Amino acid sequence: MIYLSIDWNPNIELFKIGSFAIRYYSLMFVIAFVLGLQLMKRIFIKDNVSIEKLDSFFIYAVVAVLLGARIGHFLFYDTKFLFEHPLEVLLPVRFNPFQFTGYQGLASHGAVIGVLIAMYYYSKKVLKKPMIWILDRIGIPVAIGGVFVRIGNLMNSEIIGKPTNSDYGFILRQLGEDFPRHPTQLYEAFGYLITFIVLYLVYWKTDKKEKSGYIFGLFFVLLWSVRFIVEFFKEAQVDNRATWDLNTGQLLSIPLVLLGFYFMFRKTK
Repeated sequence: MIYLSIDWNPNIELFKIGSFAIRYYSLMFVIAFVLGLQLMKRIFIKDNVSIEKLDSFFIYAVVAVLLGARIGHFLFYDTKFLFEHPLEVLLPVRFNPFQFTGYQGLASHGAVIGVLIAMYYYSKKVLKKPMIWILDRIGIPVAIGGVFVRIGNLMNSEIIGKPTNSDYGFILRQLGEDFPRHPTQLYEAFGYLITFIVLYLVYWKTDKKEKSGYIFGLFFVLLWSVRFIVEFFKEAQVDNRATWDLNTGQLLSIPLVLLGFYFMFRKTK
């Protein structure tokens, strides 16, 4: 019999000074943002948009992703903490006792809401184009960014999979476990990589970008379908919110997939 399990117990911190630590998870976010910025630069050049507008785009995107994902996590999964400790939700610190925690606890559904709001204002105040124009393009860097974020989750041994009940899987020694679980972080990262490749090819190799909303819709269909499927292998983050044999992440993904199909097949002028 081939032994397919992996003992997983990485050092999650690059370095630490007092209570301040730089973690691999933070590094993955930095890589995601920097790579996303480079992709958007290529897109702006191709579409004859001034790259001077990229600075504002980067600020809007970073703030929207971090605040949206952070607030979304507590809104969807720990509402009580959101109202009892709002500053600790917004700031990367814990006050009692004081400790730098970073942004631990980020929800992708919240990030989407934050980005949609930010791109509305960015399109109106900076880009001077319809909001759907930027939404058709932002999915490309977001998809590849999701790959690195999920790798960061794996480094933290969080958003864990269900036990495989076999020799296959990752044994999460950080959690004090001695049995394999599904590496759902890698499943999701692979799904997002496929999503990125499809979106990239559709944008660069076809004329679908000329149909307003099509690539944005395709992005939603692919991304949230990946999320919906992988959730079957994950431990539910909030058990008491599961219904119809679906967890919170799946229930939140269904309307986004349907919204994606609407944008793909709606009639446009």
